[in-house]
Amino acid sequence: MKPISLTINGRGVRAEVEARLNLADFLREHQFLTATHVGCEHGVCGACTVLVDGAPARSCLTFAVAADRAEITTLEGFERDATMDALREAFADNHGLQCGYCTPGMLMTARDVLTRLPDADEKRIRLELAGNLCRCTGYVGIVKAIQSTQAQLKSSGGGATPAARRIGPVGSHPPIEAREHSHSPASGTRAPNVAPAPAVAENIDQVDWAAVEREGVELRQTFTVPFARADVWRFFADLDQVTRCMPGARLTRPVQSGRTEGEINVKLGPIVSAFHGALEVTRDDAKFRGIVRGAGRDAKSPSSARAIIRYDVHDQGMAASRVDVAVTFVLSGALAQFSRSGLARDVADHLTRMFAANLEARLSGKPIDADAGTTLDAAAIARSAIWSRITAWLGRLLRR
Repeated sequence: MKPISLTINGRGVRAEVEARLNLADFLREHQFLTATHVGCEHGVCGACTVLVDGAPARSCLTFAVAADRAEITTLEGFERDATMDALREAFADNHGLQCGYCTPGMLMTARDVLTRLPDADEKRIRLELAGNLCRCTGYVGIVKAIQSTQAQLKSSGGGATPAARRIGPVGSHPPIEAREHSHSPASGTRAPNVAPAPAVAENIDQVDWAAVEREGVELRQTFTVPFARADVWRFFADLDQVTRCMPGARLTRPVQSGRTEGEINVKLGPIVSAFHGALEVTRDDAKFRGIVRGAGRDAKSPSSARAIIRYDVHDQGMAASRVDVAVTFVLSGALAQFSRSGLARDVADHLTRMFAANLEARLSGKPIDADAGTTLDAAAIARSAIWSRITAWLGRLLRR
C-alpha cells in the first residue's frame, strides 16, 4: 500500500492505495464519484476522462499513485459551472446523447474545447472529439451541442477562463498565455485572438530524465544488417541520415555539440500530431554505444513525449552487425494510448523492421521509400501488426 494526497473537486483527500490501482477505480470505488465511467479500460474510448491539473486525462490509464499531489476534477466538480450547465442543456436540446455512457467524458472534453479553443470551427471540434467514442449518436448532435454552447457563450460574453496549467503527473497542456483565451474581468469580453507562435523545442536540460527512466515504458528491439560494425557505427554518427530512415521524422536544425532539433509527424486515425522537439546525442566510440534523449510537444494538441534511446552495435562476423536498441518513453495526451505495452510493442516491431530496411538501403547506396519522411501512420502499422498476429495464429492452427 502507498500513501497518496491529492485534491478532488476542491476537497483534500488522503488515502493508502495499492500501486496497481488506477485512478478511475479509485474515484468510483473509493470516492464514490460514479460520473466517471469505465469503458474500454485501454485509454481508447474516453469515457473515463477527468481533468488532472486542469488538463483532460484518461483515468483508466493513470495509476492513483501517479496522481499524488495532483488536482483532480470529475464531472461532479462542475455542478455550479456556467459553461458545463450550458453544455448539459445543449446536449439535451440537440439530441447529443442516447444511452449516455460516453456522455460524462464527452462533456469533460467539450468543456475543455470551449475554454481552450473558443473559436474552434466544426472541423477542429471534431478533431478534438476524436479521442471520445460514441456508439449511438453519430456525433452530429454532440457537435451541434458544442457549437450552440459556443455561440451562447460568445453572445453573453461569459464562459470559463482557462488558467495557466502546470505539468501534472500524467502530462498536461503547455502553459497558456493569458492573452490567448482569456476574458477581461472588467469588460467580460474576450481578448482578440493572437496568432500562435512557432513551435519551440523543449529545453533538454529541464527535463526530469530520472522520472522518464522510473515511470516510462521500456521496449527492446534487435535487428541485423549485412555490414561491418565500423561501417554501421560510422553511419550512426550522421544523425540526419539516421533520422531519414525513420518514417515521418526529419531534423530541422543541424547538429551542434551533440544537440539538434527535429520533428516527427504521427497519424492515429483522425488525430494528426506534429511533434517538434530537441535531441541530445552522446556516443562512446570505444564501446560502440550511443544514447539519444529527445523531448517534444505537438503543436496542435496537449500531446507530449519524452524518450531515451540506447543503442549498441555488435560485431557478428562475416561483415554483419547486430544492433540492440532499448527505448524508454513517456507519452501524454491523445497518443498516450500507445503507452499500452502490447500495442506499443507491435508498432515498435514494425517500425524496427522499416528502420532496418531503410538503414540497409542507405548503407548500400540505394534509395529508400519516398514516403519515409512524410507521416508515420501509427494506426495503419498497428492494424498491420494485429493482422500479422491473426495470420500467424491461423497458420499455427492449420498446421496442427
